[in-house]
Amino acid sequence: MRNRRKLKNEINVVPYIDVMLVLLVIFMVTAPMMPTGNIDLPTVGQAATPPVAPIEVSVRADQTLAIVNRGGNGQEQSVTLDQLTDQLLTMQKGNPDTPVLIAGAKTVPYEAVLQVMDQLQKAQIKRVGLLVSPTGK
Repeated sequence: MRNRRKLKNEINVVPYIDVMLVLLVIFMVTAPMMPTGNIDLPTVGQAATPPVAPIEVSVRADQTLAIVNRGGNGQEQSVTLDQLTDQLLTMQKGNPDTPVLIAGAKTVPYEAVLQVMDQLQKAQIKRVGLLVSPTGK
């Protein structure tokens, strides 16, 4: 009879343990040397300026436009699409980060609101949003 070799179905894990211990020592030595990042977080008491009141552009049902400066006198001023960007830029002259909100009536076609948004984008007005009313009102 021939002597058959028996297959060994065990894995020798001793070399893996040695490698893991060496890596553990390396990480333990190098971890304290790594620089840490400091982040200066703002505090609530340091808010220097109050939030800016927005400028509202209303697109009425008959597709006419009106501008209301909520931070100014609050009176509605009718404008055309061509005059819109000039009026907004003069209102934003002191603070170019003043938000502009577009309020469109429910019956206004979507294209009319997009035209207003396109005009504002061409004039490079930064903060533009859409004004909505909550449901149930």
